[in-house]
Amino acid sequence: MEQVTLEINGKSVQAPKGATILEAAKSAGIKIPTLCDDDRLEPYGACRMCMVEIVKRGRVRLVASCLFPVEEGLSVQTDTEKVIRIRRMIIELLWPAWQEYAHEYGITKSRFHPGMTDCSLCGLCVRYCAEIKKQNALYWKGRGVDRKPALLDGAHDQCAQCRECFSLCSGGWVVASRN
Repeated sequence: MEQVTLEINGKSVQAPKGATILEAAKSAGIKIPTLCDDDRLEPYGACRMCMVEIVKRGRVRLVASCLFPVEEGLSVQTDTEKVIRIRRMIIELLWPAWQEYAHEYGITKSRFHPGMTDCSLCGLCVRYCAEIKKQNALYWKGRGVDRKPALLDGAHDQCAQCRECFSLCSGGWVVASRN
């Protein structure tokens, strides 16, 4: 497989063409935080914790590392001031579900008051049910601040028996009890 060379935090990294920045960083032992990433699932980019700053053709921009493909000569920074500010904001917005990262980023409380405090909207449960189990028993209900995972009518027994997505949930998976 063809390899490309990029730079992550000043370190030269080789990765297969078509890999994502997140995959390249993981293979090089460089930590990029993420919540919605699971190696068994297609990249989704929902949580945005994996944002990094790239320089491409002299232009600096932020990208989701789980979705952005590596390129020859790409320069990536995982911990710039701008990236850290974004991660801190995301942690505050999804406060209850992200306590693991709150300590790491020095956040002791959130300025925001989230409505559905037990869901980070990472989509792992919905995606796992669709991609791995091929059941599609979960779906996204509502939009914007009212968005939440929900069970299809008649799927409660099916979910209660499976329960495989429960371990993926950072918020304590309570979809079944909310419908």
